[in-house]
Amino acid sequence: MRLAAPGGGFAVHGGLRLEAEDLRTVSGGVDTVLVVGGFGFTTAARDAELLHHVRRLASRARRVAGVCTGAFVLAAAGLLDGRRATTHWAYCDRLAAEHPAVEVVPDAIHVRDGATATSAGVTAGIDLALALVEHDHDAALARLVARWMVVFLQRPGGQSQFSVRARVPPVREPGLRALLDAVADDPAARWTVEEMARRAAMSPRHFARVFPRRVGVPPARYVERARVEAAAGVLESGDEGLDVVARRCGFGSAETLRRAFLRVLGVTPGGYRQRFRTTGAA
Repeated sequence: MRLAAPGGGFAVHGGLRLEAEDLRTVSGGVDTVLVVGGFGFTTAARDAELLHHVRRLASRARRVAGVCTGAFVLAAAGLLDGRRATTHWAYCDRLAAEHPAVEVVPDAIHVRDGATATSAGVTAGIDLALALVEHDHDAALARLVARWMVVFLQRPGGQSQFSVRARVPPVREPGLRALLDAVADDPAARWTVEEMARRAAMSPRHFARVFPRRVGVPPARYVERARVEAAAGVLESGDEGLDVVARRCGFGSAETLRRAFLRVLGVTPGGYRQRFRTTGAA
């Protein structure tokens, strides 16, 4: 393992200083070039010297990987063009807008496409690392590493489990913004198309056309995701039965709740509770 940065040692967000090799002196064969993200990714993605050395090392490496917003550096270096990639859910739309040659997969925890690999937010780098161990060796070794790290070898669901409202692209209509906030605040309410249109100050017909274009999903799908997010919070912190959770969050029945969880998160409510229940509820 070699840690390198232009000029050598550097300070990270919060003041901690890390010792590192000078990236300009790193030469020879490199197995995996891994670029991590951080709050300074915008500046890093415009750093011509950094991009030059990332491209230089990548040209001789077996593979290139990025964690979180490190994908922006890889994209700026042209290493993700024509490939599938992901990044933190809050920046997927921006990555797609700034780098249209990249096929952004917004809901993935991590993505491997040929000799490139990218992951979502910070801890998703662990998921990516385990996937690379499994690819290089086998599932048994990856499972052993995961057990020693006390993490799951493969998390259920994708990034859609994180902040439904925050994942919506910016919308300019004040009424639509107010509606999105209202649904996120009270997902269990009776959100018919007529009621949603009234809240957005639009006719039902106009609302049905505008909502998918602005939000990216139909109204019913947005409501479902908001309810799943609310139910996930209840499952993480309490012991209520699934019927109770379903009623509290607007689903009506445990079966409807189960189907929604499978659609949105790829896991049943019971399976979600087992994996993500908070220690305070133990």
